[in-house]
Amino acid sequence: MSGSARGPIGAGARVPVRALVLAVVLVLAVAGCSGSHSGPTLSPTRALAAAKRHLDDTSGVRVALSTKALPSGVSGLLDARGVGTHAPAFQGTIKVATGGITADAAVVAVGGKVFAKLPFTTRFVTIRPADYGAPDPARLMAARGGLSSLLTAARHVRAGRQVRQGDAVLRSYTGTVPGSAVSSVLPGAPASAQFDATFTLTDRQRLSRAVLTGPFYPHAADVTYTIGFSGYGITRKITPPSSSR
Repeated sequence: MSGSARGPIGAGARVPVRALVLAVVLVLAVAGCSGSHSGPTLSPTRALAAAKRHLDDTSGVRVALSTKALPSGVSGLLDARGVGTHAPAFQGTIKVATGGITADAAVVAVGGKVFAKLPFTTRFVTIRPADYGAPDPARLMAARGGLSSLLTAARHVRAGRQVRQGDAVLRSYTGTVPGSAVSSVLPGAPASAQFDATFTLTDRQRLSRAVLTGPFYPHAADVTYTIGFSGYGITRKITPPSSSR
């Protein structure tokens, strides 16, 4: 006797085992696909709070902050790239626009001091970043008043669609961030202003990118800064440069 029924399946009909297995696989596949495209499992506010915790808890992370251009006549930060830790400390490079020129410098920020190797110099010197319209890079990693604080300061947050980018699954969240939070990261930002913000999180609730647009500099057009985060879990001991004064 064959294990399969002939003709229409009735009450006493026997379904082939392979057909049953195929049906189960199809049901599970459909359920899995529908689950991957469903709404976020966390509310937007909780998702951003989780991203803040991940950024605050990591030993270190690569940070890349940049803008395409500054308004004419404005002195400020064009680019900052390096590794930040929760010492807090930072080691990398910055590019600033000041006095109509741009300047690149290697930077080490640790122990409340910022050391920079300025153009045409061979050793690090202590600088005041505010003189160049830039923040103390080490403060970018502070749990209070640093970049992670922007996540929980965001208001009217809305979740975007989940998208795949290579091997990563990302979701963006849009909202506004008060100037009082932004000014602790970039000192020139007026505390009374509002900034448009887009935060992109991975499916592990890690902040991958933040884009902020608003009046970072008084009496000037709006500026957009893009901040990328990668390499969560980096461990690096950052110390003052030996050739500093």
